[in-house]
Amino acid sequence: MSRNAPTIDAQRLSLILNDLRLPAIKLVWSDFTTRADKEGWPGARLLAALAEHEIAERDRRRIERHLGEARLPPGKTLDSFAFDAVPMISRAQVTALCSGDGWLEKGANLILFGPPGGGKTHLAAAIGLALIENGWRVLFARTSDLVQKLQVARRELALEAAIAKLDKYHLLVLDDLAYVTKDQAETSVLFELISARYERRSTLITANQPFGEWNRVFPDPAMTLAAVDRLVHHATIFEMNVESYRRRSALQRQSRAGRPPTFATIKSSGELSHSDNQTPE
Repeated sequence: MSRNAPTIDAQRLSLILNDLRLPAIKLVWSDFTTRADKEGWPGARLLAALAEHEIAERDRRRIERHLGEARLPPGKTLDSFAFDAVPMISRAQVTALCSGDGWLEKGANLILFGPPGGGKTHLAAAIGLALIENGWRVLFARTSDLVQKLQVARRELALEAAIAKLDKYHLLVLDDLAYVTKDQAETSVLFELISARYERRSTLITANQPFGEWNRVFPDPAMTLAAVDRLVHHATIFEMNVESYRRRSALQRQSRAGRPPTFATIKSSGELSHSDNQTPE
């Protein structure tokens, strides 16, 4: 700081920045001003640099919060998804979906069909992660777990409120639809959830069975037809009819005599590489 510059009351400035809710600037203003004095920045450049830093930190903290609430399974990223094992899935199409533009705004849906081990859960979680990084809010849940929570809410006469709370999520991922018990109470709350989000909020569903076998989930044929109609009205459907990747990986490990299997290490989303986790689901 130059000799002619006015003395700054750092403690008072810290309090002011607290009142203005600018915690990132509060932490770095001294370093920024020292550099500005040293390099002769004009005032406008210093102000812009501080404002950009605050915005970047807010974005980082928001993504961190949204990742924490999303409950995504760890290690499931697009980089670690084996697209070559699921050739019917276009990386370009998935990447376009991950922007969220054009379909989340309209409450459109995404449905992933395929046998167990084919990569549905991995792809669903990877899309959810990418959407969060692009500013959207996502909740990942096993369908049976969420249905049980909604049943509790119904018994407490709070089902409508419980479903309304899910509105804050632009995308609700319902994993393993087939594992819902074929029970009137369970399937009715699931149907109410699907109906409540119809054309308002998006839902991503993974399922082992095609629509023709959903009578195993919904005992009432009319309810089955109505649920399917609401889901597919505005939907992108991926049919992932491939051999179980988990089974093939196990057979490959068995064929490598004397070589121990390699296990994935859970890292932060930014550190994962394609080789860290090759199992798509």
